[in-house]
Amino acid sequence: MEHRHAHPHRIDLVVYPGFKSLEAIGPMSVFDYANVHLRARGQSDGYEVRITAARKGLVKSDTLMALEATQSLAGLREQGTGCTVIVVGSRHIEQVLGASQELVQWLQAVAPSVARLIALCSGSFFLAEAGLLDGRRAATHWSVAGALAQRYLRVQVDADAIYVRDEVVDDAGTRQLWTSAGVTAGIDLALAVVEQDFGHALALEVARDLVMYLKRPGGQSQFSVPLAAQSTRHSGVQAVQQWVLAHLAEPVTLARMAEQAAMSERHFRRVFQQETGQSPSAFVEHARLEAAKQLLENRGQWPLKTVAAHVGLGSEQALRHLFVKKLGITPVAYRERFGD
Repeated sequence: MEHRHAHPHRIDLVVYPGFKSLEAIGPMSVFDYANVHLRARGQSDGYEVRITAARKGLVKSDTLMALEATQSLAGLREQGTGCTVIVVGSRHIEQVLGASQELVQWLQAVAPSVARLIALCSGSFFLAEAGLLDGRRAATHWSVAGALAQRYLRVQVDADAIYVRDEVVDDAGTRQLWTSAGVTAGIDLALAVVEQDFGHALALEVARDLVMYLKRPGGQSQFSVPLAAQSTRHSGVQAVQQWVLAHLAEPVTLARMAEQAAMSERHFRRVFQQETGQSPSAFVEHARLEAAKQLLENRGQWPLKTVAAHVGLGSEQALRHLFVKKLGITPVAYRERFGD
């Protein structure tokens, strides 16, 4: 289905000294490529992106790059914001936050009139400081998720999500609130915005241009179990993790894992917990969940009992129990959302 539009979506990208350059450039590139493809279809641009800062002029990033702000926060507040406001993150967010109360106050003032308010990575701290995430689920970079949760007790921090999309309904109307994980997750989020505005086909064309996967959506993990296994320092524990990943369809007991590590069960359990921060059984459960998610995403025709058998869960009921326990949704709902 082709999405026609009379006017471009105006996006105000908010930066400040020390902002993460890739978090600004990545989404900007997504919207620019979307415009290129829309023109190729004989349509007008779908996006008008403007750089906004506390003051007009060059704003230095965390790299050698700088962006020129053509709009000031004060001027934009008077003129009215675009339909989307994006606030990028910083490597030193708590330090930057203390020097950016003007931005926090601006967000408090304009939030009710912004149709889609987005915070990338540690930019979620600005929204939290403004009270806009109170009682809401939010994503951020894994390295600052603990700090966000500790500093803002009313925010439900999801340290695992690529991005989170929420909806606010109040006296001011209905609007969207998005938060994302770190750096490249901002590109994932921007692709989701394009898909929401102009459909799946255009978002897929842009993703191909950027050599990106389109389907790494919100609700999926910032981490993978195989990656976690590769990062384990203890060679014996890592060998067991790799063995588990290769034998998920089989019964994987504590006794078999301890045997692979040439340890007693008690010693193995203690060493595994120390090295990975989780019990052996929790690792197996996470590995089976991730394997099942991948099968549901890529094997759309497989019956649930077949998926369950391939990951060692034994039954469709066990698969359903695991998904509801860990993700809060059923395998069927997960496949409907993320499957081919």
